[in-house]
Amino acid sequence: MTVLPDNRTPGETRRVHVREVGPRDGFQNEPETIATPDKIRLIDELGRAGVTRIEVASFVRPDVIPQLSDGVEVLKGIDLPAGVERMVLVPNSKGLDNALKVRELFEDVALFVSASGTHNKKNINRTVEETMADVKVMGKRIVAEGLKFCAVIATSFGCPYEGKVPLDRVLGLAEEFAEAGATEIGFGDTTGMANPAYVSQFFAAALGRLPGVEVTAHFHNTRGQGLANAYAALEVGCTSFESSFGELGGCPVPAGSTGNIATEDLVGMFHEMGVDTGLDLDRVIEAARSAQGVLGRKLTSHSIVAGPVLWAPATD
Repeated sequence: MTVLPDNRTPGETRRVHVREVGPRDGFQNEPETIATPDKIRLIDELGRAGVTRIEVASFVRPDVIPQLSDGVEVLKGIDLPAGVERMVLVPNSKGLDNALKVRELFEDVALFVSASGTHNKKNINRTVEETMADVKVMGKRIVAEGLKFCAVIATSFGCPYEGKVPLDRVLGLAEEFAEAGATEIGFGDTTGMANPAYVSQFFAAALGRLPGVEVTAHFHNTRGQGLANAYAALEVGCTSFESSFGELGGCPVPAGSTGNIATEDLVGMFHEMGVDTGLDLDRVIEAARSAQGVLGRKLTSHSIVAGPVLWAPATD
């Protein structure tokens, strides 16, 4: 029997998982703090749109990222459908200590490192080696708590300070995460330096070297190639993606690294291709337009303006 790269048989509907990262990755990059009730309302809208995995909060020092200082209040206030996974991002052991005080409010914990030493130092003021030593300790604690341990490797496709990051270095870090207990590993195009040809090579190699691990693609649209990169990853078998409604977010280090690919644009593309996401695209667009209203400025996703393609094939 023929099996395709994503483990489908010919003729079987393609299905992907999409995690919404806007409530953390997007909101933290806004110049002004979004009111807690607005955050809760927007996250609840995403839940009603069928999003089953949402990155909600980050346990960082409030003086470092004041935009997320209300993370616990948001986690307590949201009212999501049963089965929605709530993820929190943790920068270090102190952050994990604080997160575990409210362990009942989330299911997934993400730890992160930059594949580029320079970016890691500028981002969290640590070497890669220091970060990974902490990861191995934190990973055991996360697994012992019965939580899902997810990993994020930033600058996987290139660094504005160091240039192209060797593929073997990135996958070596991924293997260290897997050995520490991570069951999902996301590869971030943090400053939008990926291209479709390299993405195909990258994810083919990652899927081959990380058996049993959910491999996730996280692209930014800094140079307009985000959806093309997502398509390239899909075609070699990647079925897990992260995106941000309204194309919110980006990397604060360095300046000029604009937002993630928009969830509504990504989902719209998949639906037009007959790929099942399980999301209600109209409701995702509504949530993005709600965010636009809260922020009081135009957001940059295409679907907010154009809406969905009405003749897109059904995915069920």
